[in-house]
Amino acid sequence: MLGTGVMIGAGIFALTGQMAQMTGALFPLAFLAAAVIVSFSAYSYIKISNTWPSAGGIGMYLHKAYGNRLPTAFNALLMYFSMVIAQSFLARTFGSYTMQLFGGDESGGMVPILGVSLILVAFLVNLQGNRMIQGVASFIGVLKIGGILIFGLVGLWIADSISVDFSSPGDAGAAGNFLGATALGILAFKGFTTITNSGSEVKDPKRNVGRAIVISIAACVVIYTLVGFAVASNLSLAEIIETRDYSLAAAARPALGEYAVWFTVAIAMMATAGGILASIFAVSRMLAMLTEMKLVPHRHFGMPGSIQKHTLVYTVALGLILTAFFDLSRIAALGIVFYLIMDIAIHWGVLRYLREDVQAKAWVPAIAILLDLLVLGGFVWLKLNTDPFVIGVAVVTMIAIAVVEQIFLKKSENSRQSGHEKPHEHNH
Repeated sequence: MLGTGVMIGAGIFALTGQMAQMTGALFPLAFLAAAVIVSFSAYSYIKISNTWPSAGGIGMYLHKAYGNRLPTAFNALLMYFSMVIAQSFLARTFGSYTMQLFGGDESGGMVPILGVSLILVAFLVNLQGNRMIQGVASFIGVLKIGGILIFGLVGLWIADSISVDFSSPGDAGAAGNFLGATALGILAFKGFTTITNSGSEVKDPKRNVGRAIVISIAACVVIYTLVGFAVASNLSLAEIIETRDYSLAAAARPALGEYAVWFTVAIAMMATAGGILASIFAVSRMLAMLTEMKLVPHRHFGMPGSIQKHTLVYTVALGLILTAFFDLSRIAALGIVFYLIMDIAIHWGVLRYLREDVQAKAWVPAIAILLDLLVLGGFVWLKLNTDPFVIGVAVVTMIAIAVVEQIFLKKSENSRQSGHEKPHEHNH
């Protein structure tokens, strides 16, 4: 439920329209292509979690492969930032859908305000502790998965014909655009990685973490395919692109009128709120673990409480800034670049260092790396032609992370060595 909940929260509500804008009528196929790539990706995560289940999730996986070195810290922080970006993506999606109850957001000012408000509420719930979060997230998860299934089935049932016009994908049908849309589709599935954080809480984790990953990806493939065809059958391509930030609500309107819009908006609000709640919880835990492993710098800034409370504050503050100042397509672009680079590092770690420990077959992570490189290349090429600024931001951010981490790890190593030397000199 946790994995499926995070996936559905991030993906389906805002990505459908953006993918249609990139690749025309082929967007349901881009979702399926993303599912194939994620299936290869999941293999490495399942193999490591079966061998070393832990609450550390991806941070621990990277540490097993690369040790206390720059690749571990750099890629773990890329994952951290991609998850914070996903929260901002959810928050703005929440704002876009909520405003459909009031006829849209002509001024463009209310969407970020609603998004920021949602993150603050999720922060307050997270301060209450684990049990509260798990209870709320599970309840919302059941409601939204049921609701989206109803949307997909009813949408297909009342459509004049279940058809997607693949014969005329339009100008957007080029291979680069399809790869770009597939990369965005991967964002709709990457929530499965949050399951890796539950290794210390699940019964029989060596068996069940991997099974949960497979089940949640399979469930999302079914749900996304249903919804993709329901949207494509009820809206023209031009309408899907025009309403790209809230295309599910727009698809409900011609089919079932305003009540259906309210129903869809209610599911979207629950899905995004539940996704943010679970994501803030997982991300702040991951940053706290990296801090305790002495892999990232940490400042208290005079705050009381545990390290995890501090990392919760940092995570929320960063999410608020992104939500306030970046639009949906740019937030998604940053998230996918960071995620794919981190994903490649995980597969390379399995291939190069962990293959015998986790008993993995070499060809699966090798194919996963090739597929990741293919979609990353297509996506970057597309964005360089349409929005080079966002690729510039991604590159500058990655260089900054690498430089700061290299300096920090060097200092930590020097202080450790001098710490060893002092008692040694004293003994003499």
